[in-house]
Amino acid sequence: MADQQFVKEIADMTKDFPQWYTDVVLKTELVDYGPVKGTMVIRPYGYEIWENIQKEMDARFKATGHKNAYFPLFIPYSFLTKEAEHVEGFAPEVAVVTHAGGEKLEEPLVVRPTSETIIINMYSKWVQSYRDLPLLINQWCNVVRWEKTTRPFLRTSEFLWQEGHTLHRTEEDAQEEALKMLGVYVEFMKNVLAIDVLSGTKTPKERFAGAVDTYSMEAMMLDGKALQSGTSHYLGQNFSSSFEVKFLDSDGQLKNPYQTSWGTSTRLIGAMIMAHGDQRGLRLPPKVAPIQVVIIPIAAHKGGVMEKATEIKDALTKAGIRTFIDDSEQSTGWKFNQWEMKGVPVRLEIGPRDIENGQAMLARRDTHEKFAMPIAELETAIPALLDNITETMFKQSSEHLYANIVRCSNMDEFKAAVDNGKFVETMWCGDEECENKIKELTAASSRVMPFDQTPCGDKCVYCGRKGIKRIYFAKAY
Repeated sequence: MADQQFVKEIADMTKDFPQWYTDVVLKTELVDYGPVKGTMVIRPYGYEIWENIQKEMDARFKATGHKNAYFPLFIPYSFLTKEAEHVEGFAPEVAVVTHAGGEKLEEPLVVRPTSETIIINMYSKWVQSYRDLPLLINQWCNVVRWEKTTRPFLRTSEFLWQEGHTLHRTEEDAQEEALKMLGVYVEFMKNVLAIDVLSGTKTPKERFAGAVDTYSMEAMMLDGKALQSGTSHYLGQNFSSSFEVKFLDSDGQLKNPYQTSWGTSTRLIGAMIMAHGDQRGLRLPPKVAPIQVVIIPIAAHKGGVMEKATEIKDALTKAGIRTFIDDSEQSTGWKFNQWEMKGVPVRLEIGPRDIENGQAMLARRDTHEKFAMPIAELETAIPALLDNITETMFKQSSEHLYANIVRCSNMDEFKAAVDNGKFVETMWCGDEECENKIKELTAASSRVMPFDQTPCGDKCVYCGRKGIKRIYFAKAY
């Protein structure tokens, strides 16, 4: 009965997936709505997930030679206008400050939607010689983009993210950096968030404003829609020439350096929810779960139960596992359902009979399997179990992705596939007009052109001319 009551509070994901998502993020106390339209308050349980994402990513950035810094929130409006494509791409989304301290500002300020302009301005002061390159900097911060349609984590007016900004001596070095960081993201998605992704290059229409090339990873949500989960941009010399950044090369010539930028955001939490959740709520990948093991004492009032639960918690904590004992006065059934909804990877039950038998009962959130494990083995067996949960969740994600990609050679097949919640793999002639028409007719946008460009046909799916690019289309968040 209690189980049914809990599930009743979440919309049926098969009938109304967006409402299921909203119910889950609010019910599990990940976020609440802020008083300003389009903003969110990230609550402690949600913020702990973000902290764990930060910790995992930051270690990867530092291992690849990047250092963290912090740049101002406010950017002179004139900076934004220096790179023509950049201002055109971001102008509709920027929040502009015109007054401060009770006075009108001499020059309006932009609340950062992204930091390419202000960072390249600072780099112009720091780089004089080829010996100053490469410059490899990342920042963790908030950004503001005034979105018309918002949804917690997926699209909000203010969100948290990291943005890497690097300068390089040569085009080859910058291209290598952009691709390397995309690879870091893809590895993170697999081994931390347990999500399989498609990666490749964005079309010119979809690339970042001011970039030469944009590389992206696209995840498939459980409803078949795509979610752009991270991007890496090769910016060429577009910003360094606009901001007159020059370095003296070893040949004695003054040159503009080559630039990259790359970022992921709190949108990754949305991706994780929509790629792994089920009708019971969240299913959290162990490496980002705030609580990896929740201990439920059974008949806690009986002698020795709480002592044994505490002993197990201390041993698991010592082994580096985030562990919590739920000794609240709620019923056992309520606790089971509450922690299932909150997505804790492993539930551990310990009661008088278990203690007598020298074992604990374990339940996996990912597969719902329940089994006994000797108490003496918990400290070494649970870390291995958590790794297995990550692997199992990734396998499920990968199977879901590839089972829902349909290869299409004409628009009838294309439309039928998209209407059934599938990704479409097809050939495209490279003409933006065809790309626009496809979106107009099907609401599916181009997601990514894979690095492996082995043709999957010979004609453009829309116009029938020669297909020159293998590409994925999908409806997207």
